Amino acid sequence: MSFWRGGRAAAPLDVCVGIQWGDEGKGRIVDLLARDYDVVARFGGGDNAGHSIEVGETKLALHVVPSGVLVEGVKLLIGAGTVLSLRGLAAELDTLAALGVDIGRIAVAARAHVVFPYHAALDRLSEKARGAGAIGTTGRGIGPAYVDRTGRLGVTFGDIGDAGVLAEKIRAALRARAPLFPDGERPNEDDAIAEALADAKRIVPHVVDDVAYVHGVIARGERILAEGAQGTMLDVTFGTYPFVTSSHTVAGAACTGLGIGPTAVGRVLGVAKAYCTRVGAGPFPSELDGQVGERLRAQGREFGVTTGRPRRCGWYDAVAARYAAQVNGLTALVVTKLDVLSGFERIGIVTGYRRTNGAPCGVAALADPLLQVETEELPGWDDDIRDVRRITDLPANARALLDRIATLTGVPVVAASVGPERSAFAI
Repeated sequence: MSFWRGGRAAAPLDVCVGIQWGDEGKGRIVDLLARDYDVVARFGGGDNAGHSIEVGETKLALHVVPSGVLVEGVKLLIGAGTVLSLRGLAAELDTLAALGVDIGRIAVAARAHVVFPYHAALDRLSEKARGAGAIGTTGRGIGPAYVDRTGRLGVTFGDIGDAGVLAEKIRAALRARAPLFPDGERPNEDDAIAEALADAKRIVPHVVDDVAYVHGVIARGERILAEGAQGTMLDVTFGTYPFVTSSHTVAGAACTGLGIGPTAVGRVLGVAKAYCTRVGAGPFPSELDGQVGERLRAQGREFGVTTGRPRRCGWYDAVAARYAAQVNGLTALVVTKLDVLSGFERIGIVTGYRRTNGAPCGVAALADPLLQVETEELPGWDDDIRDVRRITDLPANARALLDRIATLTGVPVVAASVGPERSAFAI
């Protein structure tokens, strides 16, 4: 099943990214597209991301391994732009092996960085210190791991095969970070090293020279699908800073996260829900606080894959989507969870932002607490659309909504999901 339209089909690498605040359903899309590729490569983020895939009775929640893992024969690379927990990765590999998945085809970039338990402890301490201004992180240590990477205190997966190097780097990092821990809470160096050495044995066989791996794939004429994590509006630079993740989530990060040049990129597929959600604090202009928001949350099962936290819900934000289309260079758009809107009498779309003085503005003004939104409403539909497989067979009002999303976002909508199962797409 292919959703692509436009772009350079002959290029060795295509990219799939979320264009909202994460949780758009990228995992399902990658799972469906994976059979047309030789490699699926995750280019950023950590196990704070979560992707859900439902295939028949199998429901799989992935946090680290690329979403094409259920497609037999496809190779999987966890790229250099990621930060990963040794224990979390080992647990995910064990879960997949128990399902009969060939985990030998899963590779981890030697240049990716390790998240240790002390990073998670620092994450929780940082959130506690922020008090009412807490970001709402998952507490898994992703931010502190990226801080150590840029602070030259990180440990790479290329380090974990040498016990001496691993021990030395853990000691150096803990001593540098010692002032950040309250009295009596600093992790014991020997315990941290012993735990890391035990976990590393499980992962070392999967570690590869990632640049050689990726360019070997390209040299053989094979094709790569690059999978993003979280969403554009959580990008550390282009998102709603400071309420963002710690990595780059936009399509351009596929180059820096996998070690390739931009000339290798062909097509960029964006994924967006038919409405919007957000987990944690930060600006969310289309948020619905009343019964409509509660209904969206209930019908859409909007609870975090990683944290279980209820997601904030709102109408589709076309201003943010248009911005995301620009910074990602989207060539096509898939709209997910269209079926969740069945039964709504009226469906909203945010079409503009205005400052309190009435002046129109864009995403750059999202930090303004008095930002006002302009919303238009479209008529809804009552039909059950879960069995529809062609966009042309959708109810007229559902088609009109997709057309309006395409027009306002500036990108053609090439498919829409109409149910949670793997094949439930209208194309």
